[in-house]
Amino acid sequence: MEKGTVQIIYGSGKGKSSLALGRCVDAVSRGKTAIIIQFLKGNLNADRLGVIDRLEPELQVFRFEKSAESFANLSEEEKSKELMNIHNGLNYAKKVMTTGECDFLVLDEVLGLVDQKIVSVDELRKLLAAREESMSLVLTGTVLPEELKKEADVITHLEEC
Repeated sequence: MEKGTVQIIYGSGKGKSSLALGRCVDAVSRGKTAIIIQFLKGNLNADRLGVIDRLEPELQVFRFEKSAESFANLSEEEKSKELMNIHNGLNYAKKVMTTGECDFLVLDEVLGLVDQKIVSVDELRKLLAAREESMSLVLTGTVLPEELKKEADVITHLEEC
């Protein structure tokens, strides 16, 4: 059984989620299964994901947040309600990682959870440590904490020009 990799895609540039999705499609085309768990995006663009439905069950996308708005645009009261949903998404991610439910897992905008102080770097590192060794993992977000760099096999930095 081959060892999975940890890839981090981050930066201010557009296309981080699209790049991660492309890596999922590549994995699925090689006979692997993939799951994308999205954070902080709300359900605003959920209709854009409809094309992915055709790739099920090999590729599945999950969003646990209920609001139509992205987390950054919510009021403090709305944010506190969404925190439970975000933690449900993190718990599901841990379950997927410990059970080996897929071969390729994307935690889309999970770095934003650290940036928004929803989880600490240590909590995220513990989550990464739960990963089955054969599972490949992609983390995306705008800001990459220095402490997480050593967790990655590949780091891709996207910038707006």
